Parts: sequence; structure tokens; C-alpha cells
Amino acid sequence: MAHIYIRMDFGTDEEKAQQARHKLDVWKQAFRLDKRLLYKLDRPESAASEADSKAEPAEKHAAAGKSVGKSAGSSKAKTAGKSSGASAEKPTTVANGKVSLLVRLYFSSHEKLSEQRWLDRIPSEEPFKSASPKVVHQNDAEFEATDKQFEALE
Repeated sequence: MAHIYIRMDFGTDEEKAQQARHKLDVWKQAFRLDKRLLYKLDRPESAASEADSKAEPAEKHAAAGKSVGKSAGSSKAKTAGKSSGASAEKPTTVANGKVSLLVRLYFSSHEKLSEQRWLDRIPSEEPFKSASPKVVHQNDAEFEATDKQFEALE
């Protein structure tokens, strides 16, 4: 059984990437495409390291707010710590940077018609259309690199 990849680059539009992910989940469940349709979101490593570095100071600040005594001022410190922690989490989801979606279609040799229908349908639907989808077949030169990248993603 051969598999085909569809690579879509959403740029910095996290919302479109999540819409596309949701649509793939719906199709996967509705059409029983359990192992035939797999996808993984790809975010650069720099964005993940920025998210980790921003989350750590927020946790330390919240812990420092909780260690203050039981006076009336301590409740203000706790709420300030919680609000700053919440505000520190929001920018990490907004400022994730580039997001791409890697979809793997894995149909058996007797399912050629289904494979072709999904290859036509996925790039033509709305959240995927704006991401400039690129189909990578097994014969293409970049197939091995795409396959390794897909296996490396979580």
C-alpha cells in the first residue's frame, strides 16, 4: 500500500489550521477513515521553545503570589499572579508563528477511486484552499524527506 502526503502551510493563521484539523476529524469519523487519513500539525521548534520559556516565568510568578502571608494584601497578590499567568498564556497561542498541516492518505491498491476522490476533495475545500496545498506522491523527490518529517512529528 502506497501513501500520499498533502502539505499545507497556514502561515501564522492558527485559527485556520484548527478549522482544518477539525474538518479532518469530522471526515475521519463520518467516513470511517481511521488509518487511511492521518494528519499532524507542524510548528517550528523555535515557537515551542518560546512557549516553554514564557510559561515558566508565569508559573514562578504565580507560585510567588501564593507564598505571601494571609493578610488582605495577599489576596490581591494572588489575583494579580493569576491574571498575569492567564495573560502570559494567551500570547503563546497567538504568537506560535508558522503552522503547517501534513496529511497522509494511506489507501490500499484496490481503493484507487477513493484515494483519487480524497486527493481531489481535500485541497478544494475552504480551510485547505487558502493554505496552498501541495500533493507529494511516492515518486516525488521530496517524498522521503516528507515521510521522515511526518514520522518525527508527534
